This record gives sequence, C-alpha cells and structure tokens, in this order.
Amino acid sequence: MTSLSVETLAADATEPITSAGNAHLGIAVLAGIAVIVLLITRFKLHAFLALTIGSLALGAFAGAPLDATIASFTKGLGATVAGVGVLIALGAILGKLLADSGGADRIVDTILARASGRAMPWAMVLIASVIGLPLFFEVGIVLLIPVVLLVARRGDYSLMRIGVPALAGLSVMHGLIPPHPGPLVAIDALGANLGVTLALGVVVAIPTVIVAGPLFSRYAARWVDIPAPDRMIPQRPSEELERRPGFGATVATVLLPVVLMLAKALVDIVVDDPENHVQRVFDVVGSPLIALLAAVLVGLFTLGRAAGFTKERISSTVETSLAPIAGVLLIVGAGGGFKQTLIDVGVGAMILDLSENWAIPALLLAWLIAVAIRLATGSATVATISAAGLVAPLAAGMSTTHAALLVLAIGAGSLFFSHVNDAGFWLVKEYFGMSVGQTVKTWSVMETIISVVGIAVVLLLSLVL
Repeated sequence: MTSLSVETLAADATEPITSAGNAHLGIAVLAGIAVIVLLITRFKLHAFLALTIGSLALGAFAGAPLDATIASFTKGLGATVAGVGVLIALGAILGKLLADSGGADRIVDTILARASGRAMPWAMVLIASVIGLPLFFEVGIVLLIPVVLLVARRGDYSLMRIGVPALAGLSVMHGLIPPHPGPLVAIDALGANLGVTLALGVVVAIPTVIVAGPLFSRYAARWVDIPAPDRMIPQRPSEELERRPGFGATVATVLLPVVLMLAKALVDIVVDDPENHVQRVFDVVGSPLIALLAAVLVGLFTLGRAAGFTKERISSTVETSLAPIAGVLLIVGAGGGFKQTLIDVGVGAMILDLSENWAIPALLLAWLIAVAIRLATGSATVATISAAGLVAPLAAGMSTTHAALLVLAIGAGSLFFSHVNDAGFWLVKEYFGMSVGQTVKTWSVMETIISVVGIAVVLLLSLVL
C-alpha cells in the first residue's frame, strides 16, 4: 500500500523469537486471544489496553523473552500507525466537513425528494453508501438515523423497512471498502494493492448490500413492526446555516478519493510499465494519502467555503474532527502490535506448515478466523487486524487479485453477527428504541447476511478471476 507498510518494516523478522512447537504456539495464540476477549468482555477494559496486555501475554505464553515481545509490539504499533494513521485523520476531517457544512444533508434531501414508496429503501441504501464512504460507522449512524426516523414518521413508512437498508449501506462500506480503517489495515498487513481491492470491494459490496438491505428489510419489517420513537429528534447543526453546498459539488468531493484510486488501478492494469510517465503520475495522485488529501483540500472550498464558513470556522472544524479519532488510532495501532507479535513468535510459519495439509481454501480460512474473533471481541476492527496477522503468510504467494480477495474475505468475516459485546449493537438498539431481542432479529441477522453473502461473492470471484 505504501512504502511504510507493516510488511516492509517487518521484513527483517524472518526468524521467530521463540522456538516453541506448533502445538505450544497454537495454545499460546488461543490464550493470548482469550486474554484480549476476557479483558474486553468481562472487565470492560478499553481495546487498546486489552490488545497491549494480550500481546505481552501472547509472548509470555509462547516462551518469548519479554524485551523481544515488547520490541515486536512497539514495532508493529509504529508501523501500522505510520501506514494508516494519516489516512484515518484525513478521513475524519473530510467526514466532519461533510457533516458540519450541510453537505450530507444536501445529499439526503436531494435523493429523498426524488424517491417515494417502494423506491425509498433503495434510496436509503444509496444515501448510506455514499455518506458512509468517508465516515466512520458510528459517525454515519449518528448522522443518518435522525433522518431515517424523520422519513419513517413523515412518510408513514415501516421503521425497519427504511432503517435496515441504511444500516446495511453503512456497515458494508465500513467492512469492505477502503479508506475505512479495517480494510486499510488488512491491505497494509497483507501487502495487497489498494486500487484493486477497492475495485473488487465495490463489486462485492453491490450484491451484498442489496440482499442485506432492501431485500432483507421486507422480512425485518414483519418480524419487528415498531413505529419511530416519539422522542424529540435533535436539530442538525446545518439547519442553522444560511446556505449549504450544492448536491453535485458535495458528491464530487466525497467520490474524489475513490475516483483517483480507481484511476490509478486502471492505469496500472492498462499501462503496466513502472517507468511510464503517465503511470508514475497516477501512482502519485492515486495513492491513498494524496487522494484523501486532495479531497480534504477540495472540501475546504466545496464544502466549508460554500457553506459560508470563515477561515476560523474551517480551522475549528478541522481541529475538532481530530480529537475523536485518538482512540481509533490507538486501537488500530495496538492491533498492529498484536499482529506483529503473532508474526514474530512464529505463528505465520506455523500456519504455513499446518495449511499444507488443509483442504480448506485460504479465503474461507481467513473468513472463519475473522468470524471467530468478531464473535469473541465484538470489534470488527480487532477481528480484521488479528485475522490479517494470522493469515498474512498465506498472501505471500498469491496474485494481486487473490490478495485483494483475501482482504475482502477478512472484511466480510469481521461483520458476522454483531451482538451484545459490540458497541454498534447498543447504538442501533437505542436509536431505534428496540429491545435486545428485536435488535438481534434485525441488526444482528442483517450483519450475518452481509458476512455470508460477502464471502460467497468473494469465493465466486476467486473462481472467475
């Protein structure tokens, strides 16, 4: 992905820091993951601390020297933050500009004005997918759910018929499409091509979001027939603005990084000459750092200035966008440290040894590992990072296409059956005013459908490509 990828910085870690056998290492890995799970679920410890302690526990269980374990963890943490930290920050700035300027509202209002009746669930999928591109999942929920409640109330729609497609759009973007942190970290860890992964991610996302969104929402509305909650919906800050950005300019700004990265991937395929000047130019402008930086700089004018923001207001918006991502960066970094510890104690070599006799395909194996960690920890990001670390050796001999599919298989697995140990579960429950059982019937089942359909499409693509 970048010259500062985790794999590049970990290239010198060819010899494991412990000589434990496969059985011993397997037990150590399970024990290390169990420590993380226990700390997160039982003791409600922050994921950053849990991953840090779990990494040290993994090294201790594997018989590695403490100083070597610490070195592995800190190297992985630093390399991961170096690889994706700036991208997460740029994504947060773009998302904040989109929300505060009223650009997000402009997209929502324009599409809703042109959709009605049976078209509304499809409109909600489109809205959520577009809005979800630069936003973190939780931010997308906070932004969109008040709109969902208003649409359901004023249009007399079933809340689940409108809400499930919106949730599906946000969730699919979060798990499968860069520049979200999970896919970015997996791309970094597996050495996959970002442009190819992005292109294939879109191919996988379209049928997945259709099945889990508009189609499943028909059944969800029958299982859970509740009205929109009567509580007062908070006023959106953009409603106080004298003007808002235009629809076309807003959509163009949101899609700019995606277009630049896809253009780079297409040029790489068509030209395929590293010395060609055109390819070199697109390699630069299509790199995730430059693509997202360009979108932010353009957004300062097309979103911020278009909304009448002063220079001071724009500066304040950028500043406030960075504070909430501190925890995300720490969790992602600690996850990278845990991944590097897994590699350095020799887990990668163990998986390679064992997988020689396995009949299970690598893509399905990656999905199953991500599913297990997701169910245990409740975190899609932790599941993605940990699974990527465990299956990274399997990507070494893969083609560019299959390495990208491996990233998507992990992303699909990381979304499987959200339940009570997932913050998103409670966020959805509270916003929609559902009981735990109703949330399981709708949100949890929807997440499982996304995961299963996602891996099915990935496996089909692996047979064709």
